[in-house]
Parts: sequence; C-alpha cells; structure tokens
Amino acid sequence: MTRSTPDAEPIIDPDLAIIDAHHHLWDRPGDRYLADEFLCDMESGHRILSTVFVQCRSMHRSDGPESMRPVGETEFVNGVAAMFASGTYGEIRACDAIVGRADLSLGAAVEEVLAAHLAAGGGRFRGIRDLLAWDANPAAHPTGYTNFLGRAYDPAFREGFARLAPLGLTYDAWQYHTQLADIADLARAFPDTGIIVDHCGTPVGIGPYAGRHAELYEDWRTSVVALASFPNVAMKLGGLGMHYVDFGFDRATVSSVELARTWRPYIETCIEAFGPERCMFESNFPVDGYSATYRQTWNAFKRIAGQYSADEKHKLFSGTAARLYRIADPAERAAQTEEPLHAA
Repeated sequence: MTRSTPDAEPIIDPDLAIIDAHHHLWDRPGDRYLADEFLCDMESGHRILSTVFVQCRSMHRSDGPESMRPVGETEFVNGVAAMFASGTYGEIRACDAIVGRADLSLGAAVEEVLAAHLAAGGGRFRGIRDLLAWDANPAAHPTGYTNFLGRAYDPAFREGFARLAPLGLTYDAWQYHTQLADIADLARAFPDTGIIVDHCGTPVGIGPYAGRHAELYEDWRTSVVALASFPNVAMKLGGLGMHYVDFGFDRATVSSVELARTWRPYIETCIEAFGPERCMFESNFPVDGYSATYRQTWNAFKRIAGQYSADEKHKLFSGTAARLYRIADPAERAAQTEEPLHAA
C-alpha cells in the first residue's frame, strides 16, 4: 500500500475541528502504519483533535487462550493513546476511543474477554467489532475471514451480542451492503445496543459486483434508508476509498473534487436518512489510502459537507463521534484550554 504520493492540495477550512471516527494501526510484512505514519497524515493540514481506533487484527497476543489474544491489540493501542495524551504531539489525542475484537460466537463466555478489554483499555475501551462481511463468491469474499451466511442470526453470536449493552459497549458493524438487512434485524432484536455501521454500509464493488455501482445504487440506498428507521443505529461516512468498494481511482492523479463528486450521492443519502446527529466522518486509514491521500480524503468530505450549517458540520466532523464514543468534544476542549476554535 503506497502512501508516498505527493499532495499539494490546499486545505479546505483548516480550523474545522475533527474527530477521525475510524482508523487502524498495524505492522505487517511490507506495510507499516503505526503512530509515526499516522501522525504524519494527521499533521498534513487538517485539524485532527481526536481519533477512534478500530480493530484490524494487529498486535494480538502470541500465546494464551485463543479467545483472549485480541486483548493484545487493546493493550498496544492504549499505549499509543498514552503517548498522545502526554501532549508530546500537541493537541492531537489519537486513539481516544478504542474498538476491539472479541468472538461473539463464544456466547456468554465472551463476557470474560470483554472484561479483559475494558481492563486493558485504560478507560478508553468503547466497543467491539466482530466482522460479518461475507459473500458466496470467493472473488468478493473479504480476504482472510471465514464468516458464513447468516452469522448474525446464529444463537451463539446473539448470546454474545447480548453481553455488550450491559457493559456499556457499542457494536461496530462491518458487512457488505447486501447484508444490511442482517444489521437491521440485530437492531430490532437488541434496541438497547448502540450499533455503528462502518463505511456507508460498504457498497461492494469487487468480484461479481465490479463496475456495477450505478446498477446497485438503488439496492444500497433502499437498505440504508430502512436501517435508519432504527434509532439505535448510526452511520460512519467514509470507507468509499477501499478496494472492496473500488471506484477505480488512481491515487497518483485523483483530486478531492473527483472524490467528492463520486462519494456525494452515498454520503448525502446517509446524512438525509440518519441525520447529522447519527452520522460521523471517518478516514478509514490506511485502508482508504488505496484511493487517495489523507489530505484529499478530508478535503473531499469538506466539499460534500459545504451545504450544511455550522451546527450540522460540528456533528458530522466531531460532535456525533464525541457523543457515541464518549470522547471530549473538541469545542469543550478548546474552551478549557482557551484555544481558538473557529466555526466551520
């Protein structure tokens, strides 16, 4: 994954306070994206004040019970959060909230894993993402995952899912748009559990779906609007640069104008359906680095959001994420430190 493309785009609205509601950190063969790389992106011009780390199978423990190994990721990320909380890197508070992984198919036994995450998270642990993305066609099925059709309806999975709300934990949902009815059924069955849908519901565009975005748009839209009827569901605006979506952008030549033009129908539909109070922008970096730079990605979001009021922008870029992930609102932080914070 290349992250060295020169990016000279001027920053749009550089004073707008942002909580990046979804990103990853990892160290994989030939692909390193840790605190240094992320800091470089965050300091590329936009005013990123806080971030939400979401699990990505990084830094799992190498021994001990298999079910407990994902707790290593929370331990690792909480250490990164402590680095930023020291103030060494300025006003940025990366990994202010942590979403980890637990196998909800453990049923009631998952409660021990959840307790371990909470203990390891230093007060920052907020929820679980246990992926549901699945497709029958191997060319579209997410690499490295063994999910099965209908996992969201599995009794053991639901028994584990039921353990989230009593512990004050949310569920981050990643699935394809073809599976959004599964998320709606979870929302119906567990009205007290906050569900945050990642990546605009992921309008899949690989394998048998490649090149069919226009044809599939109405199916995606219908599913998103239906899901929005459940008040315990919120939507992350982003993820449209992933290769799973694949709009065919060339990172070396794309501009935020092109990104905004393509992403606008999806993002505006989500905002119209859920309202700004249940929507939040996310970079999904480094994954969305497949299509564009961090700087271009946030410029595109700001272009799309240009029509909204200052209050609506505040919700979309920071307020909704602050409320749902229980992060200090950037406006409140600015008031406490007497830092100037300009309205968008």
